[in-house]
Amino acid sequence: MRLKLHLKSFVGVGAILAHAFAPGFAYAGPNTAAKARTPIKHVIVIIGENRTFDHIFATYTPVNKNEKVLNLLSEEIVKANGKPGANYAKAKQYTANDTSVYQNAPTKAAAYPVLPPALTGGPSVPYVCQAPQISPVQTGTSCATNPTAKAIAAAVENGLPSDYTQYLLTGGVGQASGVPDTRVSYDGKDASHLPSGPYQLTNANYPYDAYAASPVHRFFQMWQQLDCSAKLAKKNQDFGCQNDLFPWVEVTVSAGSNGAAQPTPFTNATTGEGSAAMGFFNVQQGDAPYLKLLADTYSMSDNYHQAVNGGTGANHIMIGYADAMFFENNKGQPATPPSNIVNPAKPGTPVNGASALSEIENPDPMPGTNNWYAQDGYGGGAGQQNGDSGSPANVSPNASYGGGSYVNCADNTQPGIAPILDYLHALPSSVPSRCEQKHYYLVNNYNPGYFGDGSNAYTDQNPANTVFTIPPSTLKSIGDVMNAKQVSWAYYGDQFNRYISDKYQQQWNSGDEYCNICNWAQYSTSIMTDPNQRAAHLKDTTDFYAALANKSDGDAELPAVSYVKPSGLVDGHPASSKLDLFEGFTKKIVDAVKANPALWADTAIFVTFDEGGGYYDSGYVQPVDFFGDGTRIPMIVVSKYSKGGHISHTYADHVSIAKFVEYNWSLGPITARSRDNLPNPETTDTNPYVPVNSPAIGDLVDLFQF
Repeated sequence: MRLKLHLKSFVGVGAILAHAFAPGFAYAGPNTAAKARTPIKHVIVIIGENRTFDHIFATYTPVNKNEKVLNLLSEEIVKANGKPGANYAKAKQYTANDTSVYQNAPTKAAAYPVLPPALTGGPSVPYVCQAPQISPVQTGTSCATNPTAKAIAAAVENGLPSDYTQYLLTGGVGQASGVPDTRVSYDGKDASHLPSGPYQLTNANYPYDAYAASPVHRFFQMWQQLDCSAKLAKKNQDFGCQNDLFPWVEVTVSAGSNGAAQPTPFTNATTGEGSAAMGFFNVQQGDAPYLKLLADTYSMSDNYHQAVNGGTGANHIMIGYADAMFFENNKGQPATPPSNIVNPAKPGTPVNGASALSEIENPDPMPGTNNWYAQDGYGGGAGQQNGDSGSPANVSPNASYGGGSYVNCADNTQPGIAPILDYLHALPSSVPSRCEQKHYYLVNNYNPGYFGDGSNAYTDQNPANTVFTIPPSTLKSIGDVMNAKQVSWAYYGDQFNRYISDKYQQQWNSGDEYCNICNWAQYSTSIMTDPNQRAAHLKDTTDFYAALANKSDGDAELPAVSYVKPSGLVDGHPASSKLDLFEGFTKKIVDAVKANPALWADTAIFVTFDEGGGYYDSGYVQPVDFFGDGTRIPMIVVSKYSKGGHISHTYADHVSIAKFVEYNWSLGPITARSRDNLPNPETTDTNPYVPVNSPAIGDLVDLFQF
């Protein structure tokens, strides 16, 4: 989930086109000095948003008859038609009780006889259809026949093939938000009477091209959803994660309240999610057609995982640093984040008159509640920079408050820490936490410490800035490692040029949906304080498309390693985007690479998602440290060296991308403690999914045939 979901409205086409054709940064420096040890000379990493493996590939069957896949269909949880299978009870979901201190495996009460209602999420009218130029403002679930809307959509987002632009104008919910979704129908049941397990989203009334609700996907919540108990772990078989509390977490705490009291009355619909987590698509009935085509044609992992239990920011940080990031002072030393008192009855009114910021997580339930966390959320109130008394951030009753997202996980007396540490230590093979003393690690979403122009976002006192920003970081990144070996790289952010002229991202109506929390380079002092580094490595996707089109010599423009992030409109995030829009974004890139023979000959395109978005998944989860791993997510590798529909079962997570880059260019790990030091998995013949040398993560090389 994003720190902000803009998607408000759009201004004139002329202003948008001015942004769209703004000049991009030019790459400076040699392409690469270190030599690749495989035929792959270019790596492109495309990162979508918030989908688990089962959510997309629940009914997938490999095209290669010698291959197997682990999913809802192969486990007979569902049938090929999406209906409940013989083993549907394996995915049964439970209620639980957690009323005193946080438990990552709380005491289960009973199975849900029926799921909490599946609620609506996303826009009633598609976002672009709400543009003020369309007069009168359109109603209904589509405005695809409106020529003005089509022009606006094409101008706002250039990351789609022409035949996908229409999907920016379709798929509206057509209902109020947070109510039982009238489109849902599964096994003869409506949204309020679903069986206790996964349900297929799509049907005659619920097209694949439709906005849907977004489940909770925060750190402590995801640990609870997995319901991992060391008592149930079996050495070399599994880690005791039962994956059976997804709806319960959604309806008890959801995304947190920043310290505000639980509403009264409180029902299964109060948090606005219900059982959104249990929905899945059916590729055998036409859902996710392009991703299925890629899986059929190239290689896919069915054992690739989000690296952190939590959301977008923490997982993108892990992609760039192979480590969790901690709160620093202005000398680069670990420090303690703000931790003030929040009055649950009046959270935006500072108790001490100075600040209500409470940036340390406290998942212990508030008194008298079942799992309503004391301090957790995305930040409430004005959300503005905390300055002198009387600044907008401190004006009651809307002062910035809550926002807890840091944990001191080396201290087992801190709220929520002991249960996870106890679980790790009690496993048949104990797992180190990798938590250092007096370090407060970021486990959810905060804005990066730098704006795109290199200015310090943490100290910026502009009222338009947000206080929920992590200080600049001295943590070493994969970018620093590549720089040292002269391996060229760039982070291409969709709509980055618009963001540069709108660093507070107030111009939502000009289509500025750039994801700042996704750009791991923006957290780094070594990169962001050097103008040459920024110019070389921070770019817009317009620069990326130009590099792909360079037919004469692809090496002259495209760096060795490219990280490509779609905008919030097309990243596939539930509620704010749709999966077919991410498919279109991916297709444009794959088609452009294949159209350039020089690039296609030596390029590997890694297609994945930042995290599972809180959706249910039935796969194994290996704890590699305190921070994760989390649920499986898709990973497809598109290359001339990955053809054939191979399914890899080797355990991997986001750090595996860094491990592949390090292997391919002989770089070595980022730091002595970063997660890329973990060995490649060793497995038994009877279970290729679970490493016997845990914790271990692969380097993705087995997805290729060199």
